[in-house]
Amino acid sequence: QVQLVESGGGLVLPGGSLRLSCAASGSIFNIDHMAWYRQAPGKQREYVAAISPAGTTNYADSVKGRFAISTDNAKNTVWLQMNSLNPEDTAVYYCEILMYNPTNIAYDYWGQGTQVTVSS
Repeated sequence: QVQLVESGGGLVLPGGSLRLSCAASGSIFNIDHMAWYRQAPGKQREYVAAISPAGTTNYADSVKGRFAISTDNAKNTVWLQMNSLNPEDTAVYYCEILMYNPTNIAYDYWGQGTQVTVSS
């Protein structure tokens, strides 16, 4: 079993910044990637960004140039630096980890989410 604990959410003014963190613990093995998703009220969960253990990153178009994902493999921790926030970024942000065992079976875990509210 794997546990993901997110932190760093809160209320921020438009144009402000927040840094989210997600720490994974438990039976960690062969990580494919760690990622952030978000879900705004009344909307489906959407992809935000992902990072591989090698440091390869990928971003949704809506956050490119404003958000930066990073990781510490030794600590199984991923961060999301969010800059130039706007009200459309308001959502619950979820951390995800995807791992594969030696027989290529996928193990996908999610955190409980952390609320980010951008408002004046």
